[in-house]
Amino acid sequence: MDYSLLKTIDSPADLRRLPRTELQRLADELRAYVLESVSKTGGHLGSNLGTVELTVALHYVFNTPEDRLVWDVGHQTYPHKVLTGRRDRMSGLRQLGGISGFPRRDESEYDTFGTGHSSTSISAAHGMAMAAKLKGENRKAVAIIGDGSMTAGMAFEALNNAGVAHGGVLGDVLVILNDNDMSISPPVGALNKYLARLMSGSFYTAAREGAKSVLKNTPLYEFARKFEEHTKGMVVPGTIFEEFGFNYVGPIDGHDLDSLVPTLENLRDKKGPQFLHIVTKKGAGYKLAEADPVKYHAASGKFDPAVGFVKPATPPKLTFTQVFGDWLCDMAEADPRLVGITPAMREGSGMVEFHKRFPQRYHDVGIAEQHSVTFAAGLACEGVKPVVAIYSTFLQRAYDQLVHDVALQNLPVLFALDRAGLVGADGATHAGNYDIAYTRCIPNMAVLTPADENECRQALFTGFQHNGPVTVRYPRGSGVGVAPVKEMTAQPWGKGEVRRQGERIAILAFGTLLYPALDVAERLNATVANMRFVKPLDVDLVAELARTHEALVTVEDGCIMGGAGSAVTEALNAAGLSIPVLQLGLPDEFVEHGDPAKLMSLCGLDAAGIEASIVKRFGTKPVVVRTTAAR
Repeated sequence: MDYSLLKTIDSPADLRRLPRTELQRLADELRAYVLESVSKTGGHLGSNLGTVELTVALHYVFNTPEDRLVWDVGHQTYPHKVLTGRRDRMSGLRQLGGISGFPRRDESEYDTFGTGHSSTSISAAHGMAMAAKLKGENRKAVAIIGDGSMTAGMAFEALNNAGVAHGGVLGDVLVILNDNDMSISPPVGALNKYLARLMSGSFYTAAREGAKSVLKNTPLYEFARKFEEHTKGMVVPGTIFEEFGFNYVGPIDGHDLDSLVPTLENLRDKKGPQFLHIVTKKGAGYKLAEADPVKYHAASGKFDPAVGFVKPATPPKLTFTQVFGDWLCDMAEADPRLVGITPAMREGSGMVEFHKRFPQRYHDVGIAEQHSVTFAAGLACEGVKPVVAIYSTFLQRAYDQLVHDVALQNLPVLFALDRAGLVGADGATHAGNYDIAYTRCIPNMAVLTPADENECRQALFTGFQHNGPVTVRYPRGSGVGVAPVKEMTAQPWGKGEVRRQGERIAILAFGTLLYPALDVAERLNATVANMRFVKPLDVDLVAELARTHEALVTVEDGCIMGGAGSAVTEALNAAGLSIPVLQLGLPDEFVEHGDPAKLMSLCGLDAAGIEASIVKRFGTKPVVVRTTAAR
């Protein structure tokens, strides 16, 4: 495709100059361009193909960026990026130095709110709408939220707040529910298109409000209100949103520009909270993605659009996620008390096989991280052994529940923290940089950091046997290739091990950085300890290494501030031991998206970077520093 029309669009202002008859051609070119771009860079695919017409309609109808568009999660904003001046930058999508796969305020004025996690859009858009009222500005705020994101309590908290006047003032906010889980059946076709335009139009609104004012103080008012609710509910599933104080319109076909544009124009001119329900199809316009939306949710790398995703010629390495999934099934087979819980990440967390084999013990609670943790706590109270499979970055959303509902009551809940450390192309919104720091400070909480695939399996088994809350953290992707042993053996609780005996410098490795640490130790003749536990920390091993070496180095793929290295220095202080300690980990900044290996190198956490930091701090000659006990 030559993209002759798309190439003329460098901003939404260019789009708004087009005749309406050209919009479908533009949408067709935009869909093809997104597919071609993602095939070269990888990234989210199905969700973006599903929002092409919606994106065109929104920028055509609304005066962006003056009118604010807030995209929930943000993994469906590639068409938005193309239409807002970033078409030529799509070749660097999700790559180091390139544009992000999610909206970012520092990337474009059209990215009004940075997202990456779900269910935040309505809260943010409501805040923007109320700010406009406060400042006397006549602009709209639009939240575009998917049906999956509507499973989170935060979305309903925002609806509950936005539908109520504050000081007599309602914000001009439009919530668009992008429903891509339901098929576009005949009732959502011509009839519903007509009804949507009718219900969003001025005549319907005027008639409804006029009838209310006439009947307000008569016995017929309540009857008329209930009749309207139930009659409307027979045609559209909008009663619940009306109860929140929103004017509900829809559902309409989200791929039909002849329906979308006039409906959005009607809603743009209305005051107060509006709710538009559209129905779209993930992967729309690309038959392979339409047929398998789960598989084509995202592309991990390059692919040929004509062929689709193909299996690699050589089988990929076993990933930590697969290690967890295999362990979960084996553990469930051995212990009928085990229950698996995920907040809407069955595939990502490796629970497909568990779901298939143990459907009665599998719980997908939706995008509701807070609920998932307290739900697990309730199960644990009754003698069940819950395993919560959750990304490190998503557990942040349930921190109070982790503290108050699990740890305070010392309940035996195992948290399998996937995506610990840097995650690469998804960037800072999905990176698991902070879990060591935010979990180890909680009383009763144990924190395990396995170094490889086999240790991950054994650490999960060890944590499952513990009678208290435990986190086992592991990174995205594969490890060094240590095949998991089928037999499950509990590791000595709170104990590390010396993996290499050297001189002068001892490297205390937490997690998968054990292996680059061993490489460095060979060149520097250093001692290496595989610490395994951040909490309870092996303080005896720390003290022994401090007494027999001249300096200690801690390495971890988490933030330095409050991390495993901090735990070591705290232990040394408590023991009255004084020794130089070099703490290596992730810096006090949000790390950009890019290739994971490159990012680790830039953070000084590959073998070369670890060695350079040690040599810079301690040199290559012996450092004469005596370890002394405080008196």
